[in-house]
Amino acid sequence: MLAIPLLLGACSGAMGTAATRPQAADKWFLRAQQEFQSADVENARDAVAKALAIVPEDKDVRLLAGRIALARLDFAETLRLLKGVGGSEAAGLRGRAYWYKGDLEAAADELEAMLDDPDVVDDWAKSIAKLARRGAGRVPFSLSGALLAPVEMPHVSPYAPFFVVPVEIDGESALAMVSTGTGEVVLDSATRPEPSWVSLRFGKKLEVNDVPALSQDLSGISKQMGAPIKALLGVNLLRHLNATLDYAGRQFVVRSFSPPSPPNATRVDIFYVRGGGMILRSGVSSDKEIRGPMLIDTSMSFPVALDKDGWQKAGVDISSLKPLEQDPEQKLKQGLISTLRLGAYDIPKVPGVYGAPLSDIEKQLKLDVDGVIGAGLLAYFRITFADGGRLMWIEDDAAAEQVLRGGRSAPTPQDAPQASPGLPASDGSPASPPSLAPASPGAAGSPGTPGAPSPALSAPKQGTPAPPPPSPKPTGKTP
Repeated sequence: MLAIPLLLGACSGAMGTAATRPQAADKWFLRAQQEFQSADVENARDAVAKALAIVPEDKDVRLLAGRIALARLDFAETLRLLKGVGGSEAAGLRGRAYWYKGDLEAAADELEAMLDDPDVVDDWAKSIAKLARRGAGRVPFSLSGALLAPVEMPHVSPYAPFFVVPVEIDGESALAMVSTGTGEVVLDSATRPEPSWVSLRFGKKLEVNDVPALSQDLSGISKQMGAPIKALLGVNLLRHLNATLDYAGRQFVVRSFSPPSPPNATRVDIFYVRGGGMILRSGVSSDKEIRGPMLIDTSMSFPVALDKDGWQKAGVDISSLKPLEQDPEQKLKQGLISTLRLGAYDIPKVPGVYGAPLSDIEKQLKLDVDGVIGAGLLAYFRITFADGGRLMWIEDDAAAEQVLRGGRSAPTPQDAPQASPGLPASDGSPASPPSLAPASPGAAGSPGTPGAPSPALSAPKQGTPAPPPPSPKPTGKTP
């Protein structure tokens, strides 16, 4: 992982510090900070608005309001709140807002202004600023062709359920992995040594033109997965595609429109730290009032990875966790989360791990997450992104429900061996979960610095996902 930006914009004017801020404004500001840290974004938005009503020129309050607006993908509001605010942090937030709304020239101006600060290190911004300058006249993510295109997803690994999608990149067929821990599309540097603008076509029906793509060596991921992965599809693309991921049904569906709510689905609101880290508000406790941020990363093989605080919220003492035998460094431990809450679903007995490098992710995101939800859990559901990526519908379809109730491991290719080291026996008894591979050096960014994969939690070289959780039980809420 590369270093994230050190955004050290100094306060200006008479306002902007707790010492000079009126008490009522400071209380609302601190409340907004706390709610934002716990992924309660809507309440954080309301609280920071109360602070702004008292101190409209307070720089710190305006910066927090800008971060909250960007996390909600409200780019116009981000720009309004930060108009005239100086400093590299404000420039970086404006640059991201312009970039995501497709104003390339303004994005380049702001990102270059941020990079003029000697304290800022941001390789994503460097690459994106160059792409933006080269993209004059382009309209990013222009869709053409069919309104909808279904693509069959191959199950490339018998060990872990990763979302791999056939795609045409500038007319050439390739395999890509859906990576929600990645901000932008990333292409293998063996074929694309520099960031570039490309076109993608799905199912020979729907084409996405003027797609910005960064470059990284993906050979390590290809080796781990046993398939020639030539691209990573990040959240910036998925938002525009209104995509559906259905691992059990072997389908990846892309659309040029936001789909209506599917039947038998629960709604989960999503926000994006600094526009790129996909976060949802979830609970790992039977206490429904205890919820916190969870990063969604489909490049992680485990169902869930929690940090120490996350396991404490789950009511589990980390000293009771058992070592993960397949971890070569013997740093990982495993256990069961009694209840994981996704929208209106309460999923009991979810396997999870402790010891993954979550502190690195938290530094990149500048957010204290409780953990990461990975492909080992998401593969059991049909997931559809809607409203420009601001929410996802999670369906407990019949196929996934049958697998969950049967106590089998995650779906695997039909030709996968039925009994071998690290795999479940032919009678369906579960095997130990796989190890987590460390991130390869030279990554192009981070979840908090959109544009690069976060395979700090990546594909395993061997093993199978942890035993699956039982079927989710609706909490009685209206989906």
